[in-house]
Amino acid sequence: MICAIMQPTYLPWAGYFNLISQADVFVFLDDAQFQKNSWHNRNRVLVNRAPHWISVPVKHNFLGQKINETEIVKTQPWRKKHSKLLQQTYCKHPFSDDILGITNIIEQEDFKNLAELNIRLLLWFIEKLNIKTKTYLSSQIDIDGKRTERIIRILDHLLADTYLSPKGSTEYLEEDGFSDLTETNIVFQNYNSAPYMQCGSNDFESHLSIVDVVANIGWKSTKQYIE
Repeated sequence: MICAIMQPTYLPWAGYFNLISQADVFVFLDDAQFQKNSWHNRNRVLVNRAPHWISVPVKHNFLGQKINETEIVKTQPWRKKHSKLLQQTYCKHPFSDDILGITNIIEQEDFKNLAELNIRLLLWFIEKLNIKTKTYLSSQIDIDGKRTERIIRILDHLLADTYLSPKGSTEYLEEDGFSDLTETNIVFQNYNSAPYMQCGSNDFESHLSIVDVVANIGWKSTKQYIE
């Protein structure tokens, strides 16, 4: 069984969904430590032909705060701001109607914390992309340990024989001696963000939010694109 494990991020790029689609089981590390100015609470969309950051305002209350302990600032009108920005940015794109569900979730649903928001959106995309991978929350599995040690314990708990890891984790896994600590095979994700027809851009901008992909090529082609 192939298992992938990642922290839940805000409207991530296509590669995140490629990782999910290639695994039998996917674990959201919702109780990993929150990192300021990271993908946890922000991502990029194309505005006026240039990448533009959209960020969820959050409270950073203490050192070591987890993603599922990170409160969203409710006094700021970020919901309407994000919804309006996405609608205005993509209203003339070929598949603008396909992203309406995103703005509905952002505007209409309430969330206790950042992890809950991110996972709600991620699961919506997973459903729309018809990805059949089984998902878990690390907080529900309730296995402790630091970094690689914890990953190995989660893999053992789920009876995984292969760990599918993003390339960005290569250095720390090697540093921690992953292969010396477990018999579980490790495979690194091999995914490149290929150019697609990108409305409103002269030069292709890669690694934007999955929202940009869906608005440009639609659900059917996005599924093919991520796989």
